[in-house]
Amino acid sequence: MASTFGGINTALTSLYAQRRGLDVTGQNIANANTEGYTRQRVRMQAQSGSLNPGVYSTTEQIGTGVSIAEVERGRNVYLDERGRTEHANSAYLASQKGSYDQIESVLAEPSDTAIQARLHDMWDAWNDVANNWQDPSTRSALIERSKTVAISLNDTHTALANQFQAQNGQMSAFVDQVNTVASSIADMNNQIVIAQQAGLPANELQDQRDTKIMQLSELVGATAQTTKNGAVNVYVGSAALVEGFNARSLKLAGPPTLDGIAATDKVALQWTDTGINASAGGTMGAMLDTMNNVIPGIASGLDKVAKSIADTVNNAQAGGYTQDGTPGGDFFTGTTAGTIAVQLTDPSQVAFSKGNPLDPTTPALDHGVADDLVDIGASAGGPDATYQAMIGQLGVAAQAVSRRSEIQDAVRDQVDTSRDAESGVNLDEEMTHLLTYQRGYEAASRVLTTIDSMLDQLINRTGMVGR
Repeated sequence: MASTFGGINTALTSLYAQRRGLDVTGQNIANANTEGYTRQRVRMQAQSGSLNPGVYSTTEQIGTGVSIAEVERGRNVYLDERGRTEHANSAYLASQKGSYDQIESVLAEPSDTAIQARLHDMWDAWNDVANNWQDPSTRSALIERSKTVAISLNDTHTALANQFQAQNGQMSAFVDQVNTVASSIADMNNQIVIAQQAGLPANELQDQRDTKIMQLSELVGATAQTTKNGAVNVYVGSAALVEGFNARSLKLAGPPTLDGIAATDKVALQWTDTGINASAGGTMGAMLDTMNNVIPGIASGLDKVAKSIADTVNNAQAGGYTQDGTPGGDFFTGTTAGTIAVQLTDPSQVAFSKGNPLDPTTPALDHGVADDLVDIGASAGGPDATYQAMIGQLGVAAQAVSRRSEIQDAVRDQVDTSRDAESGVNLDEEMTHLLTYQRGYEAASRVLTTIDSMLDQLINRTGMVGR
């Protein structure tokens, strides 16, 4: 038969358990607005009256109270993994969308000051020369408008090169950040494993670790896998960035400028110890794609436009004559957007005539070259058509990325809502727990008081009848 004194221990264990529940509930309420905090829940279990009862035991002991089995974190592994994936995809598309927005702001199409309008003005100037070649001012205006086209192409190329360098500098900063966070996660793995092996809770430290893993997911598309001892391995692509208590490092390789990009020389994220390229996702993956493909693609398109302008005008000039009968020379120098420039400085150097006024047999002065160049602006294979095709492709790509980004953000928010429902702090729920543990503590106190009264009756008053 159980001892009366055993009831004191039963009530005492309840006091300890309810107080622990109050402490954990208070911790949840205190961190309701703490980013990355995971709600905690006390899991209680009844203490058995006899852990190893004999075969013929007839004990009537029903239990010895309650104990705290564990303070659990409200995490869902599937939602955590899904959240990292969706955040990485959102970060990738958001970075790409920002890059396209910046490129579109540089080109600024359509507008009255963009390259397309400048090209239109240049062909109109050739039309003015064709209609009034006797007036030198029309040729002076042609030279100035042509310079504006060349300068606009130069400025656009410079803006793209600056955007490339800015992204390259940001990538270097992100690489340092990834290496620092990876080392921090490895240190946390060590602390968490030691704490758990000692039977100590490490919930808050695990929250901090999960926050850093999410940060790596957004930066470089990292994934994670929990091991049996409580550590977390972090992967970039299929290679481990953090494995147990050890962290590897990344480095940025490749040309630092846009002009250094070539088909065989790209910007890459590499493992420091092996030099092998890492398969990056997230923000850094998008930045690599922007530096290796998007910006060079636009720059290459502008180079084609510049070459088309230079070749078309120079070829026409080569077959023409100036007003004084001098054979035409190159109107433009350079064949790329970064190098194209107007070579002519004197209006008399413009070769607008197909006929040679100094031809001894059939002297003639006309505006045939100017007429041919006027039609270039509307031709299917001219510089304008090349530029319009490039702008059209850019617009379609930018719109597609923007739309995908919006959809991905909605998916990410939906997953975050599910994660918050699982791991976030609900103040209404915590207030209910608070009242539950409060009542449990009060009831345990009442049991203790009752047993104390019983013992007082037993010790101080039993056996005193008749005295």
